[in-house]
Amino acid sequence: MRHYDVVVVGSGPAGQRAAIQAAKYGKSVALVERKARMGGAGLQTGTIPSKALREIAFSTTMGATHGMRSAHPTLTRQHNFLSEAIQKKNVIIDKQESVILNQLLRNGVSIIPGEASFADAHTLNIKKIHGEQYALVADIIILATGARPRRPDDVPFDKKRVLDSTSILHMQHLPKTLTIAGGGVIACEFATIYASLGVEVTIVDSHPQILGFLCPDIAAHLQGAMLNMGIRFYMQQKIVGIRQHEAQVSMETQELTIDSDCLLYALGRVPNTDGLNLQALNLACSKRGWVEVNQHFQTNIPHIYAVGDLVGPPALAATGMEQGRIAAIHACDKQPNIQAKLLPMAIYTIPEVAWVGKTSVQLDEEGCDYVTGRGLYAETARGQIIGDHDGLLKLLVDKKTRKVLGVHIVGELASELVHLGQMVMNLDGNVDDLALHVFNYPTLAECYKTAALDCTNQLNHMYLTNIKKNLEGAAAYV
Repeated sequence: MRHYDVVVVGSGPAGQRAAIQAAKYGKSVALVERKARMGGAGLQTGTIPSKALREIAFSTTMGATHGMRSAHPTLTRQHNFLSEAIQKKNVIIDKQESVILNQLLRNGVSIIPGEASFADAHTLNIKKIHGEQYALVADIIILATGARPRRPDDVPFDKKRVLDSTSILHMQHLPKTLTIAGGGVIACEFATIYASLGVEVTIVDSHPQILGFLCPDIAAHLQGAMLNMGIRFYMQQKIVGIRQHEAQVSMETQELTIDSDCLLYALGRVPNTDGLNLQALNLACSKRGWVEVNQHFQTNIPHIYAVGDLVGPPALAATGMEQGRIAAIHACDKQPNIQAKLLPMAIYTIPEVAWVGKTSVQLDEEGCDYVTGRGLYAETARGQIIGDHDGLLKLLVDKKTRKVLGVHIVGELASELVHLGQMVMNLDGNVDDLALHVFNYPTLAECYKTAALDCTNQLNHMYLTNIKKNLEGAAAYV
C-alpha cells in the first residue's frame, strides 16, 4: 500500500494541471490513468484531434476562398486525403503527449497506470491491465475522469457508418453524405469540417436554433456561413429512429426520413464515473450523474475534489485546466477561490465563434440598458487580405458605466481575438480603453476599435441629446 499527499485520477487537461500545481507545493503526487495513452479526451479523442482536423481541412480547402492563400479542393475527394489528415493529426497528438509527460515527470509526479475505484474515502484500489490490484492511500483525492459521448442503446453504433465524436476521428475515407444528429458545439464543428471537404452534410436537431446559448445574431451569422457551405438544416425535429440498411443509414423523425452514407450522433456526453465506486462514499451527484462541487471544486466530502468535464458544463479544456489549478491550490494551501471573473469560450467551427461575458439575451432578461457596437472584418485591410468578408466582432456596453459586458466574435481567429476583450473586462476596463487603444495595421484586432468607436459615438450622442433636452426643459420653465 502506497501513501501520497495527493492522488489525481485522470490525465486530461484538468488532471494534468491539478497534479502539477500540487507538486509545485512540494506534495507527493500520483496521477492515475486507466488508458494506454496520456492526455484524456482533451488530447486523445476530443479537443486536440478535432481541432487539428479542423485546421487541416481549413488550410487544404477553405484557403481557396481566402485571397492570397492557395488550395486544391478537388484533391479532397481522393480516397487517401482523409487518411493522410488522420496521420497528420496523430503526429500532433504524439508531440503533445510528449510535452505533457515531460511536464509531469519534470515536476516529480508519479504516473500510475490502472483503473481506480474507491475502497473508502482515503483509499483507492488500482486495477492494472493484467488484473493485478494494489491500493493507494491519499490525504487529498482529485477526480478528473472526464466524460464520454452519450451512446443510447437504441442507436446502432458500429464505428463505421453510425459514429460518435470519438469514432468519427478514425474515419479513413470521406463519405459522400453525412447526417448529424444534434445542433450543439460538437455537431457544428464536425459539420463545417466535413462540409469544407466536399461532403454533403445535413444537421437534424430538436431545437429552433443551433447553439442556443449564443447571441441570436451570432448564431444566425454562423448558420448563414454554414448554409453557404451547403449544409442543410432540419430544426425542431424529434428523432424517432436510426437504422442501417445495405450501405446507408436512415434517420427518421416525426416528419421525414433522411438517408446518408454515415451518421454522427452528437447529442450529449455522460460523466466517466462508472468504475469509481462512488456509491461507497455517498458522493453527491446530480440526476444526470455530474459530480456536485462548491466554488473550490470540493465535493460533499471535503478532502475529495472533482474538476473538468466530470462536473458538467462548460466542459472545456481551458476551464478544466483552471478548475484543476484552483482545486489543487485550495486542497494544498486552503487559499480562497482565485478564478478569474470571466472565462473565454470558443467553438472551432469554420468560421470560428468566440465570446466572453454576457449575451444580449441575458442582458435583456436582466433589464440592463446597453448599446451594441460592431466591427466588420470586411472593413479592415486584414479582412480583405485573407478574404474573410463576413467576420463580425460585437461589443455590448453598459450605457451608464461604459463597462464592456460582453464580447462576441464570429470569423477567422475569433478564438484568439476574444482574449483582448477578456483582458479589458477582467481588469475592469471600459469601452473608452478600447477606443483609445492603437492596434497594429493591418490586423483583425482593429475591429475592436471600430466596435468601440461605434459604442462611444452612440453613448456620446445620447449624452448630448439628454443635455439638449434638459436645456430645452429649463428654458421652457424659465
